[in-house]
Amino acid sequence: MGTQSLHRLTAVQVRSLPPGKHADGGGLWLWKREDGGGQWVLRVSIHGRRREMGLGSLSEVSLKQAREAAAQQRALVRENKDPIKERQKQRREAAKNLHLLSDVAGDAFESRKAELKGDGLAGRWFSPLELHVLPKLGRMPVSEISQTDIRDALAPIWHAKAETARKALNRLSICMQHAAALGLDVDLQACDKAKALLGKSRHKAENIPAMPWVEVPAFYASLSDGTVTHLALRLLILTGVRSGPLRHLHQTQIQGDVWTIPGEAMKGRKGATSDFRVPLAPEALEIIDQARRHARGGDLFPSTQRGVISDMTMSKLMERRGLKERPHGFRSSLRNWIAETLPSTPHEVAEACLGHVTDSKVVRAYRRTDFLEQRRAVMEAWAGFVAQSR
Repeated sequence: MGTQSLHRLTAVQVRSLPPGKHADGGGLWLWKREDGGGQWVLRVSIHGRRREMGLGSLSEVSLKQAREAAAQQRALVRENKDPIKERQKQRREAAKNLHLLSDVAGDAFESRKAELKGDGLAGRWFSPLELHVLPKLGRMPVSEISQTDIRDALAPIWHAKAETARKALNRLSICMQHAAALGLDVDLQACDKAKALLGKSRHKAENIPAMPWVEVPAFYASLSDGTVTHLALRLLILTGVRSGPLRHLHQTQIQGDVWTIPGEAMKGRKGATSDFRVPLAPEALEIIDQARRHARGGDLFPSTQRGVISDMTMSKLMERRGLKERPHGFRSSLRNWIAETLPSTPHEVAEACLGHVTDSKVVRAYRRTDFLEQRRAVMEAWAGFVAQSR
């Protein structure tokens, strides 16, 4: 087949041809429309079957470009390959390598929601990525992200905000593994190599300051004005719970002298799917009765506007008093008090007072108890000690 039989059309003809199908030769056709536009189409036969594939619109692809594309596709046919399937394969491969980190991160987060407290609505899992990684790497295809990219993104916080940087790197590693599971071409060692480039963090972790247990009764007595903040702090001290479940305490969670915290609201109880029961001493029940006067929508500790009091409300009160200790530290106060004044308390019971999960999943499967009554005795003794000065 000569060049002349192949190239039947000219650039001038292409612009002036009437509506209809016009052959350029070699299976290349121009389909002109009534509106003057058109489409380049290539007809080939592969495996005894005729195939038609589009090569682009007349407005975007010139006659010369259409002929070059047709020649490439005919070459595939000579290799006994279906050009349409080959193009689909190329597009799939291109799509794999063009997935952006922001897309992969969102998909990874969605797939892990069921594992996260409250389905991750608080944003604690995603926020390290959202704040420190995605602004710099989010628009990059995951296949192009290297250890140097990760290093440069995390270097500003690696020493100054070590724990946040660690979480960000951990979440990014999960995203890279998720991308690999999707079939994307990624470097699964990039995060480890970035960590090596960043070096050992100079930051030293510090425990949250805790009030010595001997000073707790005096502080408890000073919380006497009956406000939401004072009552919340008193109940926090009496129960030894974290501030999150305390701030979100709803009247429906209290039945008699037991407060049941939903399992998904408890931190550090991975593998423990059941709810957590908190025994309420008479002193705690009295505080709850006082808090009911402030209740709004069933929430015992509402904020002045909407929702519940913030995580900083109780901390700010202690800060204004010039105290270095913070509310979370009362859990340590309680644990130290148990260790020093009730040394015969079994370790499992003492840890259960703080809602800690001990032992392996297998051991817990056989030991089906939350030590409620043993904890009740401990917490009533603690309440008696704490409220002695009131």
